[in-house]
Amino acid sequence: MKERDGLDRREFTLAAVLAALSGVTITISGCGGSDSPSASSTPTPAPGPTPTPAAGNKSGTISDNHGHTATITGAQLTAGAAVNVELTVGNGHTHSVALSAADVTQIAASTRVSRTSTSEGGHTHTVTFN
Repeated sequence: MKERDGLDRREFTLAAVLAALSGVTITISGCGGSDSPSASSTPTPAPGPTPTPAAGNKSGTISDNHGHTATITGAQLTAGAAVNVELTVGNGHTHSVALSAADVTQIAASTRVSRTSTSEGGHTHTVTFN
């Protein structure tokens, strides 16, 4: 008797139904003629106050925030020296936060460090790095 090379339509349908009923998902996709994604397949980024930091960088959490971000770079963490971290512009102004060499070393070791920013617009923020 000769062996068959594939499933006929009935066997395929039965296998697909059994797979669907067992919780397995069958995905059938086609090839597009373009290297660029279509507008409908481009994911919409989730809203968030802080972008994902680059590898080695650490972002701070900012109290009473209105658009600022604070990031200490991987290079600054590796150097271990004192740094003055400039917060990004938020609500039309900026702040900075001074970190000692000991602070930077603790942040590099993933120890929580909180410092108060400079006062701008009549207020300060507490910036916390983990």
